[in-house]
Formats: sequence, structure tokens, C-alpha cells
Amino acid sequence: MQTTYEQFCAAAEGVMAQIADACDRAGRARNEVALLAVTKTHPATAAEYAWRYGLPRVGENRVQEAAEKRPLAPPGLKWDLIGHLQSNKAKLAADLFDRVQSVDSEKLLLALERAAAARSKQLAILLQINAGNDPAKFGAEPEDAERLLETALRQPHLHVEGLMTIAPLSEDPSVAQRTFARLRSIRDDLQTRLRVSLPELSMGMSGDLAAAVAEGSTLVRVGTALFGSRPSSPAA
Repeated sequence: MQTTYEQFCAAAEGVMAQIADACDRAGRARNEVALLAVTKTHPATAAEYAWRYGLPRVGENRVQEAAEKRPLAPPGLKWDLIGHLQSNKAKLAADLFDRVQSVDSEKLLLALERAAAARSKQLAILLQINAGNDPAKFGAEPEDAERLLETALRQPHLHVEGLMTIAPLSEDPSVAQRTFARLRSIRDDLQTRLRVSLPELSMGMSGDLAAAVAEGSTLVRVGTALFGSRPSSPAA
């Protein structure tokens, strides 16, 4: 990562301005949308920059990267797993992360529950829903969201804070807008049907955060716009 802290601050100010503008246009309060700095494939310095700037948490895609970086980062920084998690890595994920955003199956739910229970830990999670029906994306199918949430709510060591999605790659901005609107609709329906609170909607990245904010996102996940293009990295 060639980015200096001063360059990061300038980039962060730009992203925060985009979020503020999107909030203004959507008639939302600016403090309703938080920024998650995505540090994947960048060194631990990226996490330190985010913390120094005042961002309370960062996002990582791979368990192994977090295992290498977290010991080098400020101890007060919180870590979110935003990439796909295999159930056989649930133990390590429960050790390393404060929240797992990519919970997309009952098998993974139960593995995380066992791991959290063994550590006497209350683990925050988001349920990842494939709201764009994109075969290239992970996430539970929308029709399975209610059953997945019901299973999650029965786990004493897991705390469901909301939902997450990733929009399909498309040059048509309406594709992302429809995806985000659908996730919000799914969330609203689940809250009504199961009488639970699901305040967090993690949706929107560097290229589509305005559409996400317009449709109710509470957390946008931004990496490239903060740290520059990602270097290539080996697969996890």
C-alpha cells in the first residue's frame, strides 16, 4: 500500500462527503450511515489509518488476513468479517472477529454458535442475503431468509443485528438500486413477521454507495476509494 495517512484522510473526507450528500438527497440524517473501511489485501497500516481517523471498525474478507493483521493493529479497533466463511473456519472466525456479516446458511450458524459458546462469547452477526439473485454471489436466497433468521434467533451465543447483501456487478445502476430496495423490504417484512429488531443494513460499496444510502443502508463497505487499487493476493 503506497497510500500515506494524509492521502487516506483526503480520500476518507471525500467518501464521507459522498455519504453526506447521499443522505441529504434521501432525506436522511447524516449520522444514520456509518463507513466501514475495508482493508483486505492491504497491510495492517490500513487498519491503523482507519482507527487514527476515527473509524471504529474495519472489514476483512479472509480469516487468515485478519489473523496476521489484528495483532499489529490498535487493540480498540473492531473487526468485521465481510467475506464468505466456510463452517470449518468458524472457530478461528469467532476468535478473531467482533462481528461476522456473511452468515448465509444454517450449517454456518450452528458452527458459529458452537464456537462462540466454547469461548463464552456473544458474537454479533448479520445474515447475508442474495437479494440480487446473482449466481456469482454468496448469500441465502430471499425465500430462505425467514427460516435462517428463526434458526439464528434460537442460538444463545449469537446476536443478529441485521442483514447484508452485495449487488450484482452491472453497468446499469438500477440493478444495485433494486437489490438494495429488496433487502430493505426483506428486512422490514422479517421485523414485522417475527417481531424482532434488525437495525443494521450493510449494503453499498465504493461504486454504488449513493444507491445504497437512498434505499436505507446503515453501513457502507468501502476499500478502493479509501486505500487505492488492491494488490493481487493469494487465495485464502
